[in-house]
Amino acid sequence: MDSIIFDVDGTLWDSTEICAKAWTDAIHRETDLSLTIDAPTLKGLFGRLLPDIASVLFADYPKEEQLRLIELCCQEEHKALLAQCAPLYPALEDTLRQLKEKYRLFIVSNCQAGYIEVFLETSGLGSYFEGHLCPGDTGNAKADNIRQIIRDYNLKTPVYVGDTLGDFNATKDAGIPFVFASYGFGQVSSPDYTIQCPGDLLNIF
Repeated sequence: MDSIIFDVDGTLWDSTEICAKAWTDAIHRETDLSLTIDAPTLKGLFGRLLPDIASVLFADYPKEEQLRLIELCCQEEHKALLAQCAPLYPALEDTLRQLKEKYRLFIVSNCQAGYIEVFLETSGLGSYFEGHLCPGDTGNAKADNIRQIIRDYNLKTPVYVGDTLGDFNATKDAGIPFVFASYGFGQVSSPDYTIQCPGDLLNIF
């Protein structure tokens, strides 16, 4: 193995409390919806593409309006996360520091453009990662973005660390091993590896 590609939400940090408040504030300001979004709701939705999340939250609105609303939510979310870093999972920076001594580290997440940059800035962890991609950057879903990272950086034997079935399916599509972050938001029945916290990666590899 020469490299590790990470998901963000449910793998590196849990931003759902901060995002839920930011999204609710944006919705109440911009619509007549009485909808209040909570962290458990977002945990069930994170990992999907943003248009799919919008179609669930704003099902009564036309598609164009759904996309406008989710964009407003994301703008509010970025401001909130830059003001307050979401909780990082235990010993994350120490784990990344040790992993970077041996492996190249990357991020591929199903998020909007700018979100990974917000994570890297507000967490202070930007120096550990060599590159990142998301659908907001490329217009492509996770499997294609994983393949692009592999091509662009000439990776030979990468693995992917994520927390949802969507992550697992994307890695199978991309043809690389999957490490299941069981402390995250989803369930995966047959991953290649399972970790209970980020530090477990040091024991697997």
